[in-house]
Amino acid sequence: MQRQPNILIILADGMQAETVESDHQCETPFLQSLQERGVNFRRAHTTCPTCSPARASLMTGLLPHNHGVLEVEHGRDDDQCVLRTEFPHFAQHLSSGGYRTAYFGKWHIERSYDVSAFGWSHSVVKGAEHLTGIGRGQEGPRQFELDESLCGYVEGPRGYKRILHWGVTDTPLNDRYPGVTVRDAEQFIDGASADQPWCCCVSFSEPNEALVVGRDEWNRYDRAGVDLPANFFDDMSQRPNIYQREQEIGRHIPESHWRSARACYFGRITEIDQLTQRLVERVGRRGELNNTIVIFMADHGRYVGAHGFDAHNFGAFEEIYRIPLIIAGPGVAENEHCDGLVSIADIGPTLCELAEGPPFDYADSRSFSSLLRDPTANSPDFANGYAEYHGTRFPLMQRILWRDDWKFVFNGFDFDELYNLADDAAESANLINDPAHRERIESMMSAIWRRVRDTGDRAILESHYFSMRLACVGPDSV
Repeated sequence: MQRQPNILIILADGMQAETVESDHQCETPFLQSLQERGVNFRRAHTTCPTCSPARASLMTGLLPHNHGVLEVEHGRDDDQCVLRTEFPHFAQHLSSGGYRTAYFGKWHIERSYDVSAFGWSHSVVKGAEHLTGIGRGQEGPRQFELDESLCGYVEGPRGYKRILHWGVTDTPLNDRYPGVTVRDAEQFIDGASADQPWCCCVSFSEPNEALVVGRDEWNRYDRAGVDLPANFFDDMSQRPNIYQREQEIGRHIPESHWRSARACYFGRITEIDQLTQRLVERVGRRGELNNTIVIFMADHGRYVGAHGFDAHNFGAFEEIYRIPLIIAGPGVAENEHCDGLVSIADIGPTLCELAEGPPFDYADSRSFSSLLRDPTANSPDFANGYAEYHGTRFPLMQRILWRDDWKFVFNGFDFDELYNLADDAAESANLINDPAHRERIESMMSAIWRRVRDTGDRAILESHYFSMRLACVGPDSV
């Protein structure tokens, strides 16, 4: 009798979903082949476009207001932004079901870095040193060396530190942290018993952080020919004022700088593509690929010039909310695309079902295993998507609802937003003040209140107070 399937998760950081599409400038040959072996979820989204909340949702199956990590964890005091430990993680469910578990690379969910407390029995976890590009290497820690003639910095205004935006290094990929992380994972895979199922998560800081890429991948891309995003010159008319303020940060950066940054970003993704191939082929050499579920995904996206922004900390746009999600393996349809709206929080419930383990049972998430078998199924369970944002050090409040081709953003700090993604993929025309859409806006706001109620989001559910009556319809409109 065939045992439960192995699970290999490759988790990128800050990677745009569109970079794995076949017509994109970013070169991902292995991920293209992985899509041919499985399902590409073209409308997968994160619960929050910030590392710590998104990764906590992945582990717990919960929205941020329930798991407690509302912002990036290292930017707060010890009694703030704390993961609630009363909720088991999917790795704990898998462990109780007989799985050998391992986690390698970036954690960035809570402060202890004791991943064994959350179901991961084997680990080499990256600490804060990843922010400076240090890897362990074979002979101890090593900092990548930059070619200063090929670096782009962001400077000013007065009082802000000069920061590295993009750069090129001759330090081999295998000696940088992504390669070190993969070597750790390969050792685990090689030592795994054929008689016990395993789950291995390989987590990268790339392609996020400072965009430092190896020279080979830098040379792969013609910087002058790298496209700027279609919405690069977005004038932000009729959008929240904080979007316009955020846009000012990059307004005076030359287009040539942005093209180089995008070339480095694409190059880092190509490096991740190569490392993913190494991991999958390692499983194949053990003869276990036919019984291994391979998941390639990201925690959130990154702008890299879209809307004139970079990073991922402001705005409700698709570049930071939509994530790559490719799944292949036993019981999964081959060479299919799926447009079902699935969330990063749905990964855990899905894995627990596929592994025949104890189920997750939260209103925040649900298994999408049915879509793995039949990606074209028109299920009402996956016709809506939902996400939330609480701000990153500068507190804000957003709740986001996707319904078919429409996207509605409830902003507790400024104007709301409504986009038709079928007609306006670049999200350049906010339709919120168009009276023709008033009924749709009220209906989608009521749907947000329903999710707020069903998931116990008390912070805004109990907002009947005079100064908090900001929505077009209130909580009792459900």
